[in-house]
Amino acid sequence: MNDDQLYPIGDVARRTGMSVSAIRFYADEGVVPPTGHTDGGYRLYDVEAIARLEFVRTLRDLGASVEDVRRVLADETSLHDLASAHLVIVEQQLRQLKARRAVLRTVVSQGSTARQTALMHELVSLSDEDRELLLDGFWHEITDGLAVHPAFTEHLHRLRPVLPEEPETEQLQAWIELADLVRDADFRAEVRRFFHTSFAAPEAARVTSPEVMARVEEHRLVEVEAWEAERSGVEPGSPRGREIGGRLLASLAGLTGSAPAELKRSVREPDPVVDHHAKKAVAEFEGVLERYVSLMATINPVADEIGTGASEAWIAEAIQAV
Repeated sequence: MNDDQLYPIGDVARRTGMSVSAIRFYADEGVVPPTGHTDGGYRLYDVEAIARLEFVRTLRDLGASVEDVRRVLADETSLHDLASAHLVIVEQQLRQLKARRAVLRTVVSQGSTARQTALMHELVSLSDEDRELLLDGFWHEITDGLAVHPAFTEHLHRLRPVLPEEPETEQLQAWIELADLVRDADFRAEVRRFFHTSFAAPEAARVTSPEVMARVEEHRLVEVEAWEAERSGVEPGSPRGREIGGRLLASLAGLTGSAPAELKRSVREPDPVVDHHAKKAVAEFEGVLERYVSLMATINPVADEIGTGASEAWIAEAIQAV
């Protein structure tokens, strides 16, 4: 392209990929006026004007308005500022499109009714603040009047997912289901009944104190070590197995207030009544909150997820070897 040559509007259209009418429009709007005219009044453009038209086309393709383009070309705003502003808009639109895709995929996979579809769209369109308010309301209802230590109540309130800024479709679908779940009156009543029944004993406030919960967490970490040891093939009667067994025994003694000898005997010969109640409590927890916890894990996956713990047989043998 010759820098000194002037090109008719038809050539400019072919070079820029713009229509003749669009080039005329930008000329009439004063955005990119022609460089000159022929004797017959036909518009002519030099290479600089053509470059400006190509720039205009790029900005318009990116969503900039004619006024935005005019301001950039007139140096009234910088390209960086314009791009930053439009990036925010595009990211918002992208999040909205992902949300719509999640709703549509759920409708297709589940065959939802018109009412369910409207509800899903409402749930997925909630703001971050609205999502927090929804979960706050759920946990406030569950824990209202619960006779536990306040720190334990705060811990329960933290059992909530945080939807990422750019969630995947599966995360959005999980959020839709979880939000619908916590709004369900029957589910709320069931969870509330579970916690209020589980912590109805007079010592509930003590066993949920920060000190006791810290010991519970310490015991959990030792159980993680036991699980990793068993998975690695460590024998429970080996020095490493006995060392872990000793710490498990000491941790259990601190939690229960029982003598180590008594605990060793109970591990070797578990009380069928106590064992039944313990398994029943675990089953009830899983039955009530398993779906909630599963959805939360889908929304906020945990890296390096471990198993549920070492087998009862491995732990019992490690403790007996102490």
